[in-house]
Amino acid sequence: MQYKDYYKILGVDKKASAAEIKKAYRKLARKYHPDVNPDNPEAEQKFKDLNEANEVLSDAKKRKKYDAYGMDWAKVSDEQHEAWNKQGGFGQQQSQQKYYSQGREEFDMGDFSDFFQSMFGGGFSGSGFSQTRSRSMKGQDFTAEMHLPLRTVFHESKHTITVNGKNLRITIPAGIKDGQIIKLKGKGGKGMNGGSDGDLLITVLIDPDPRFERRGNDIYLIHTIDLYTAMLGGESKVQTLSGTVKINVKPETQNGTNLRLIGKGFPVYRKKDAFGDLYIKIHVKIPTGLSEKEKELVKELSKLNAK
Repeated sequence: MQYKDYYKILGVDKKASAAEIKKAYRKLARKYHPDVNPDNPEAEQKFKDLNEANEVLSDAKKRKKYDAYGMDWAKVSDEQHEAWNKQGGFGQQQSQQKYYSQGREEFDMGDFSDFFQSMFGGGFSGSGFSQTRSRSMKGQDFTAEMHLPLRTVFHESKHTITVNGKNLRITIPAGIKDGQIIKLKGKGGKGMNGGSDGDLLITVLIDPDPRFERRGNDIYLIHTIDLYTAMLGGESKVQTLSGTVKINVKPETQNGTNLRLIGKGFPVYRKKDAFGDLYIKIHVKIPTGLSEKEKELVKELSKLNAK
């Protein structure tokens, strides 16, 4: 197919706006219309070229493809065009080459990369020139999401996911953060013309826990003790993500008191034996359903405390 520079046919710059293209087309269409130029083959061909150029450049999608692929724009699907843009488009091309039409008019083919070979499976050819080199393309990256409970990511865990009908076994390191992305190299779409396969990008989403709150590598929880332990002090067992720990409650501990256990928090991602801290907020439970005897004792205690 002979290469046609639609911008040159309409006499506009490549950066011309839609309004400028429309104005140029109308002006030239009136000039070369067959009714104005009867029995004039050159004017008739010019009018056809104007219509062809206007049809492409007046349509935003078609214009983008034409800018990228030239006369082969119609062979590229929207999906292929989108995938190519994700790879960087023609901005990755460094070489600029000059070609000539039959009339020896020089024009730049730098924008028409070896992508034509990989996209269409053959050389990109025009009138008096040929582009036969092939360009490899990396395969498309795939994305996926994985929801995991907070308790699960406290430890290293293994999971199986299915991508394109294939089961993949992956390991989630302990301490991974909410929204963090794991990349599995080469597990995406197939590459073209020897290009590497795309990657699989898995976003890990951590579901909140009703008991434990994670802030960075620290863990926060509320621990309830009875009134008598709060008043007299004593030992209390706390269930944590790593197991049961014992804390010493000081006498006369107030409701809302905060305790900090160093190194008992969340594991630090990919840092062996490194942990955040555990923050415990004490909640004192007031006893209910008191017997008459207990009520008398509380009243007596109240009188003693008032003196």
